[in-house]
Amino acid sequence: MEKELTILMPCLDEAETVPSCVEEATRYLADREIVGEVVVADNGSADGSQKLAASGGARVVTICERGYGAALRGGIAESRGRFIIMGDADGSYDFSSIDPFVEALRGGADLVMGNRFRGGIEPGAMPPLHRYLGNPVLSFLGRLFFGSPIGDFHCGLRGFRRDSVLRLDLQSTGMEFASEMVVKATLRGQDIVEVPTRLHPDGRSRPPHLRSWRDGWRHLRFLLLCSPRWLFLNPGLALMAAGLLGGLLVSITSVRVGPATLDVNTLVVCAAMAVVGYQAVWFAVLSKTVAIREGLLPADARIERLSRRLPLERVLLAGALSLLVGLALLVFATVDWNFSPLDPRNSLRLTVPAVLLGMLGMQTIFSGMLKAVMEIQTAPQAPAVLPMSVGDGGHRPTAPAGSQDPELDDVGG
Repeated sequence: MEKELTILMPCLDEAETVPSCVEEATRYLADREIVGEVVVADNGSADGSQKLAASGGARVVTICERGYGAALRGGIAESRGRFIIMGDADGSYDFSSIDPFVEALRGGADLVMGNRFRGGIEPGAMPPLHRYLGNPVLSFLGRLFFGSPIGDFHCGLRGFRRDSVLRLDLQSTGMEFASEMVVKATLRGQDIVEVPTRLHPDGRSRPPHLRSWRDGWRHLRFLLLCSPRWLFLNPGLALMAAGLLGGLLVSITSVRVGPATLDVNTLVVCAAMAVVGYQAVWFAVLSKTVAIREGLLPADARIERLSRRLPLERVLLAGALSLLVGLALLVFATVDWNFSPLDPRNSLRLTVPAVLLGMLGMQTIFSGMLKAVMEIQTAPQAPAVLPMSVGDGGHRPTAPAGSQDPELDDVGG
């Protein structure tokens, strides 16, 4: 039966703190007269956390796939509440003070994020490395890359509509799950609200599961891979422009910069910069195309316009023209050489641009063909027909294990 609110806690060996967290959450639901439940998504605890949580009134679901994100994905799938508020089971968040989350969700928000920097961080609650470097830097990059309004990307206390979060199709199994939720909600235009949240020191005597550098890198890697514009496009355009402009200048004449003279050696370096930058630009387009097709990123009108304006035929024509001009310059350079002793300072000024144009032409042809292959529309697979047993009254049968239909697949059951 659907409930209004599920308070969800991922759990891995939290015997010291999960009883008090469950008690707080259960008491909150009773005090506010909310029809809800407390769900503990256990990720393989070996210290009896499951029994302690169940004895306190929580519904414990076992998630076999290991990882913070895996536990939460399984817990969300098992939740029965229209709204879900998730928080760590280590005592660092106060489940009796989640009224702002409930109010925002009732007001129509899809995702409600806590902000520990606005709500207050008690002494010893967050390591200085996380407080002054990790969280601020990663949250800044999230706002820069994706235009997200969130000031604390990695707050563990957050609420969301169950149907909204399921539409995000979250895939991460590790700590980067926190970033994936915010990034995808932002890109899909969901209504995101941020409320102040107070962070308390956790009540565990053991070290936390979080590993600063490993998990920080996983967050950063996810942000970069979801933003081809910042990872490939902008650096590629800058590198290509610098290479082309510098190469054009040096191909005409040597340039003195203080005591140094930029000559044909610089021309070779500029050509390499242009090639690498051009390939990075293509890689940005191709990676964005794949991400959109696989559902990792939402559709982008700019990519659609680019595909319409640059069909494969035009791309092949542009690549062929660049290649032919490069070959013509090579022929001219060979005729000008006339098999006489070479003067590298003069010959390379023609040979390097010729080779550069040929390489750019071949890159254009190959990349354009690869993009065309990626855009081939394939027919969807026919849905599997599940046998109906005699006498089942025509009811919809249960999907087999591993079904990709979220309505049929009972994750973690």
